[in-house]
Amino acid sequence: MFLLITILPMILCISMIVMILSHFFAKKLIENREKNSPFECGFNPMSSPRLPFSLRFFLIAIIFLIFDVEIALILPIPIIFYYSNLLTWSITSISFIMILLIGLYHEWNQGSLKWAL
Repeated sequence: MFLLITILPMILCISMIVMILSHFFAKKLIENREKNSPFECGFNPMSSPRLPFSLRFFLIAIIFLIFDVEIALILPIPIIFYYSNLLTWSITSISFIMILLIGLYHEWNQGSLKWAL
């Protein structure tokens, strides 16, 4: 109990000192309307909020998510090689990569991967 009574005020003082120091050092020197405004992906925060969404922006975001999931599924393939049959591993890996390549080819033909008009 004595230890708790002596250490608790020291912990409180140290934490208060750290919070006060971080408050003073974290102050921005230049207050700016641009920096203080919220950032919305793909939109200028200073323009009218009633502008229509860009369909291309959302298409690129969806393609990014698809490629991100593909990478997460491809990364364990070399590790699985040590724990599975060579024939099963080869057929599964090649078929998975072929499905991904066919999807990429389809997106390419549809024009989804063009970044500029």
